[in-house]
Amino acid sequence: MTVIDFAEARKTKRRRVLVDPGLIRFGDMSICCVVRDMSEAGAALDIGSQIGIPDRFTLIVVPKKKIYSCAVVWRKDRRIGVAFH
Repeated sequence: MTVIDFAEARKTKRRRVLVDPGLIRFGDMSICCVVRDMSEAGAALDIGSQIGIPDRFTLIVVPKKKIYSCAVVWRKDRRIGVAFH
């Protein structure tokens, strides 16, 4: 049996974020989220529901006034992992 340590598979180290509020934007829609951890390459986001969230969207990290183009790389329950483009 092969065990994969996903934390070690990341290209860049993620830093834990206590609670940074964010907005997932696509089309005319905005969905609130919480940025749980972030690296130069991507982030993990907590969301209320994955229903309707597309595979590509814009993430706005409100307190930092940063905007990222994102592609979803994994989904699990109320958390999604994204890569920045």
